[in-house]
Order: sequence, then structure tokens, then C-alpha cells
Amino acid sequence: MRGEVNPALAATSDQISQGYWAVSLRRLWRKKVAVACLAVILVMYGAGLLAPLVTSYGYNDQDLAQARQGPSWDHPFGTDRLGRDQLTRIIYSLRTTVIITLISLLTGNLALGILLGLMAGYFGGLIDAIIMRVGEVTSSFPDIFLVLIIVATVKPRLVAWVKGVEAATGITGIVRLGTVDYLVIALALAAFSWFGMARLVRGQVLQARENQYVEAARAVGASTPRILWVHLLPNVISPVIVSVSAGLASFAGAEVILSWLGIGIQPPTPSLGLMLFDNGNISVLRTDPHLLLFPVGALTVLLFAFNLLGDGVADAFNPRSR
Repeated sequence: MRGEVNPALAATSDQISQGYWAVSLRRLWRKKVAVACLAVILVMYGAGLLAPLVTSYGYNDQDLAQARQGPSWDHPFGTDRLGRDQLTRIIYSLRTTVIITLISLLTGNLALGILLGLMAGYFGGLIDAIIMRVGEVTSSFPDIFLVLIIVATVKPRLVAWVKGVEAATGITGIVRLGTVDYLVIALALAAFSWFGMARLVRGQVLQARENQYVEAARAVGASTPRILWVHLLPNVISPVIVSVSAGLASFAGAEVILSWLGIGIQPPTPSLGLMLFDNGNISVLRTDPHLLLFPVGALTVLLFAFNLLGDGVADAFNPRSR
């Protein structure tokens, strides 16, 4: 009968899921290049998050007597035009990148993209049409153009409001530390990055919702949120992991590009994009190459590690490659 559910069905599904995860993680662990890239990313981002503990300099500590100095024991990456330690500014720039990447990823790709994808694929009909049409409209415009509009319209008002809060509460440093820049850029990127994930999840859910374990959950009276989050999401998560690992580099690159264009993180908060913008000319490369080569090298290593890690994760979690 339709209302009767085989008690072994759920257990079998859980065993298959656990076996899939165990096999995938073992395959990923055997990919030494991917594991090495993951270690590099963790070291770079860990240094950025723990920047005050990693370096003894502040990112805006200036010493004009030490300006434009080459690499030395005290300053391994040299100093910039204002005598600031280059290594310290690169480490703090990595903190900027990781904060914006994580906020954009968690709020856009994961939270918004997965939720809307689950709803569109499971309910279909009008809900599916509305979500997909809105996503198609937002993705039809250049992301940089839309982010520029948001930054130009939202950021001044938000800065004024935060300054008012600082004046009323006596709390200082919120604007100076670049918190508003982090928030505006991250949410702007998140607002226009959800559609790709939503479309991916929707396609997986359209197939998964017809499986027997979903029909069994409906038959025993499981609620719609339980079906979405307990039964459907775990069975469509593998392509989500692959997509996230492949898209991390794009978020990091987007933050750098926005700062390089002058619409991202603003001085004195450090950013790799700002460092490239300030030193991106041939005269600097001839006279003080360390001002350009070290930021470019850090960015290259980070994006290269992300790309190789994404390839490794795609191979490990793709059942067709077994």
C-alpha cells in the first residue's frame, strides 16, 4: 500500500549516503595536489584572520625613513611609499579577502541560492517561474555595473548611519576599520551570485523529488521543510560542494577587481586590489619591483590553489569519475 513504508528504506539511504561521503573524502585525501592546495589556502587565510598575532606591525604603521626599502630581515617583502611593511599589508589584505569571500558565499551562494533552488525545484509552478525569472533578469546585467550602483547608493547612507551610531554610543572605529566596506561589498556580491547555485540545486531537486524516499516521507506525513532539508538537500549536496569549491576563486578575484577599480575596499584598509592599483605601472616595476611582485605573487598563489583544489574536489565528489 502507498501509506506503508519499508522500514529499511531510510536506513539503506543513510548507509549509501555515508558510504558516498566516506569514499569521496578518501578519494580527495589521495589527491596530494588538492590537499597541498587546501593546506596553502588554510595557511594564507588563517594568517589573515589571525593577522594581529602573526605580524608585529600594524597595517597602517608608517615610517617615512624606511620608505621604498627592498626586502630585508625586518621587512621580508620590503616597504611601500609610506614606509609600511609590505608583508603585513598583504596579510591584512588576505583577511579582507577571506571576510568578503565567506560573507558572500554564506549569504549568497549557500543560504539564498540553496533555499531558492530547493523551493523552485520542489514546488514548481508559479514559485519556480518567479524565482527563475527574477534570477534571469538579475544575471542579464553585468555584475560590476550592478555592484557599482549598490556601492554608490547604499554605502554613503550606511556610512552616515554608522557614524551616527558611533556618535550616539561612543563606540569608535567601525567605519575606520572598514567594516562598512566589508558589509556593502560582500552583500552586493551575494545579491547577484545566488542564481547559478539556485539553478543547479533546482535541476537536482527536479530529479530527486520523484525518488521513492521522498514519496515515503510524504506518505508518513513529513512536513515540507523536513522533506527539503532532511531528505532532498543531503542527496543534492555533492554538486553544491563542487560548485562552491570551484567558485571560491571567483569571489576572491571579484573583491580584488572591485578594489582595483576603486569601488571596493577603500584606504587605509588594505586590499590586494588597492596594492595593485597603487603600484600598477612600469616605473614602479623598474625602480621598486617588490611593491608589485609580492602582491601579484600572493594573489597568483591564492587563485591557483583555489583552481587546483576545485579540480580535485570535482574529481573526488563526482560519482561518474569512480
